Amino acid sequence: MYSDTLRPGATLGQYPERDHTVRNAVDATLHSALGTVRRWSLDPAKQGERFVAKVNAAAPGLQHLSARCFQECVLGIRRRFATAGLDEQGAVESFALVREAASRTLGQRHYDTQILGGWVLLNGMLAEMETGEGKTLTATLTACTAAMAGIPVHAITANDYLARRDAELMSPVYKLLGLTVDAVTDQVRDPAARQAAYACDITYCTPKQITFDYLRDRVAMGPRRGRLELQLRGLAGEGNAAASLLLRGLCFAIVDEADSVLIDDAKTPLILSRELDNPVAEARYVEALDIAGQLEEGRHYCLQSQYHDAELTGAGRSRLLEQAARLPEPWSRQREAEYLIKQALRALHCYRKDRDYLVRDGKVQIIDTNTGRVMPDHSWEQGLHQMIEASEGCDITGERQTLARISYQRFFRRYRHLSGMTGTAREVAGELWSVYGLEVVKVPTFRPVCRTAGGDCIYATAEQKWQAIAVRVQEIRGTGRPVLVGTSSVEDSEHLSRLLNAAAIAHTVLNARQDRQEAGIIAAAGQAGAITVATNMAGRGTDIRLEPGVADKGGLHVIAADRNEARRIDRQLFGRCARQGDPGSFEAMLSLQDVLLKKYFPPTLTELTRVLSRLGIAMPGVLMIRIAQRLAERHHARLRRNLLRMDEKLKETMAFSGPIE
Repeated sequence: MYSDTLRPGATLGQYPERDHTVRNAVDATLHSALGTVRRWSLDPAKQGERFVAKVNAAAPGLQHLSARCFQECVLGIRRRFATAGLDEQGAVESFALVREAASRTLGQRHYDTQILGGWVLLNGMLAEMETGEGKTLTATLTACTAAMAGIPVHAITANDYLARRDAELMSPVYKLLGLTVDAVTDQVRDPAARQAAYACDITYCTPKQITFDYLRDRVAMGPRRGRLELQLRGLAGEGNAAASLLLRGLCFAIVDEADSVLIDDAKTPLILSRELDNPVAEARYVEALDIAGQLEEGRHYCLQSQYHDAELTGAGRSRLLEQAARLPEPWSRQREAEYLIKQALRALHCYRKDRDYLVRDGKVQIIDTNTGRVMPDHSWEQGLHQMIEASEGCDITGERQTLARISYQRFFRRYRHLSGMTGTAREVAGELWSVYGLEVVKVPTFRPVCRTAGGDCIYATAEQKWQAIAVRVQEIRGTGRPVLVGTSSVEDSEHLSRLLNAAAIAHTVLNARQDRQEAGIIAAAGQAGAITVATNMAGRGTDIRLEPGVADKGGLHVIAADRNEARRIDRQLFGRCARQGDPGSFEAMLSLQDVLLKKYFPPTLTELTRVLSRLGIAMPGVLMIRIAQRLAERHHARLRRNLLRMDEKLKETMAFSGPIE
């Protein structure tokens, strides 16, 4: 049942991680076929139900134990793990103890469905659990069991807010079991503090934080990667590199919101770099923006909005040669000049303020479109970030030199034990298996789901849509129900806010500008008559709890003002309502001028559909939106697949010279 990677003592004197070998075409095909066979022939949930029954059988009597006797039971299970390893009977007893610890400290006793979810995680699979089913509490079962077996656990979640929140909420459970816990967030800058956090039994962190810390360790270790080798190098007078390592290896990971981390974020490589001092480059960015601003779309360049890309035409290249003739190096080099102008065009026309980035405290901060959150330490590469800074009049950061790079796809496959949780995984189950070897197991809900779907309303223009949403919000509010409106960008959330203000409708906005007030805004979003306008920040990891009496009025109503590029993200938003058996409803109010349609269909087709819409024929619009989502999902899947192939090809090519990080 449990692999050798879960045996205690595996971390002594080394930096454990899995050496993931590159699969050839035959191996990849066989692996994919195995996943299909497993999904059709095996039912892990049935095995999990037997495990749950054993945990329930072990539970009686624990609640009557004194504090001293309870601690003796905890010490007993830790001794068992130290001598016999993490076997099934030990896991059963551990789960029963963790359930009792949660009951004593939090007043929350794990449901049987949460026990099943914990079993799924302990067996290296991905648990698909509905919103509000208590994934945070579920993770404590597995995290405590592995930690009591002496295995360092990384609980990885989508953002800093959730990492801090979960570590604080669950810390009483861990402390009662004699385990240490900490969180690594962007606010923890000191290397010693980060090292101390990773030295805890359980560390909550974001994928970005832990991946960059791993890269820093790889740079510190150089080509010889074992911790013992580093200690020997220290004895030989080469410096104590082992003492500077942040992590204790990649032993055991529980990834919350796993589809967001392992799928949505997997198409972008993570690059560890250092800033170079090159004042000449600043003038180059300004010159490029000046030339690009004089070019005409269609005549000098063409935009490919779905790819955030731009291409020069023949006339554009001729115009560039004329302009570059009067400028110094590197403008005389045609290839470099064309590349600079291409980046300038992308900065001016493909990336928009308040949609793709914010300008805050004089800095350009990227917005993650999937989560709606800012990524303060992220930057676009190859001069694009500096070009946007120049266009916004911000201080231009220096050019950067790459020290190490890795993708999430390669990083997470290096964990000796990888597991995950999410509310939306079925659409990408095949990819999760083929890339990470994660089998998706659907965990049933504790109570029946009472979520009502209201369908899609499609309007000819964006302004008609926003006006209709304002009217609908007022209508629902009149019933005493709270309303959550999900928008795709900061810009859209603030536009709707202005319309609601004009109609004297009290509301609250949650977007990347209000990230520090997130907890308070979410806490109030379930009150009677509350109106919350939010980006995708409200779509993951946040339970909106209804105040007493609201459920009797119908619960939370969710309005999607856009369709996202992945159906999973839509489902995350709709999952904010009707949690844990509460009633709730959702609907989508869209327009034929939405960004998704503009990206994947020509203007002539959308204009024709708009005319049909005015005539009362809405079906073509509904079909186009569904097709656009499928096209977007395929496009992003192709990007992830290409990045993985590039990683594997690079690993094969560079095999003779050591690891590519």
